[in-house]
Parts: sequence; structure tokens; C-alpha cells
Amino acid sequence: MNIHHRSKLVPVILAVTLAAANLAALNPAHAKSNLPSKEEIAANFEAFKAAFATKDPKVLAGLFAPNAILEPTLSNQVRTTPAGVEAYFVDFVKLSPQPSINERHIEVLDENTAIDAGIWTFDLVRDGKPVWVTARYSFVWEKIDGRWRIQMLHSSVLPEPIKERPAPLQR
Repeated sequence: MNIHHRSKLVPVILAVTLAAANLAALNPAHAKSNLPSKEEIAANFEAFKAAFATKDPKVLAGLFAPNAILEPTLSNQVRTTPAGVEAYFVDFVKLSPQPSINERHIEVLDENTAIDAGIWTFDLVRDGKPVWVTARYSFVWEKIDGRWRIQMLHSSVLPEPIKERPAPLQR
């Protein structure tokens, strides 16, 4: 093939490449066929909730990525190490926490990353009495070695008083 023929191929290759990119943009389902479903991401919370039933801080901390960030609901200290995350749960599980989602928004960012954010309520036992705490939450989930792990969890008590316990989200 001579130089003249090659120079004519460059625009054709460029056009085909651009057309493929535009096709993917016009058909997001085709371009994002490997993305996890929102249901799959929601199931991660169910595993998190089940970990509370064990009352084992190691089990809860094991759901987090090694370099995760935890901004917990009932502590002013940000936890950035596996030992720090586990230390938070040592005290928290003593309150017999039972989380439930009240409002949820899931955004899948790519095959290995998703955000689950909203409002949740923890039923707790303090001084032998049942209480509840409603907070905003944000999970960043990351798939590491084929397993969904918590890369970041932020939870903060709602700033405005709530008089009634919010209802759990219906599935």
C-alpha cells in the first residue's frame, strides 16, 4: 500500500472510531452492559445490616476496603485505618444497632464503583431503653477482587429535630 492510499485510510479510521464512540453515547445500555444493577448495590446494604446482627466489630470492619474512610454517626473522629474502623464498631455494637433505610438514591458510576446515599435510622438500646437515631448516609462502594467493599461511609445525624421515627423504605 502506498502513502497515497494510507493517507486516505486515516480519515476513514477516524470516522469509524468516532461513529463507534457516538453509538455508545447514544445507546447507554450497550455501552454500560457490564454495570451492576441498583438492586445489586442495594444488596450491599443488606450484607452491612446482617453484619450488625453478629455484634462482631471484626465482621463489620471486614466490609471496608483497607484504605477506607469512615465518618461515623456517633463519633467526631474520622477513621482512616482498619484498626480505627474496627475500634469504632467495638463501642457501637454495644448499643445493639439495627439499621433501616428510609430514603435511598443509588448511582452506579462504573463496573466497580457505586454510591448509595439517603436517610437511615438506627434502632439502638441505650441504658436498657430503646431509642432511635435518624441520619444522612453516603456509601461509596468499590468492587475489589470481585467483592463489594465500603470505600467511604459518611453518616451524620439530621440537623433538624424529628418527632416521629421515619418509616423504613418499602422494597
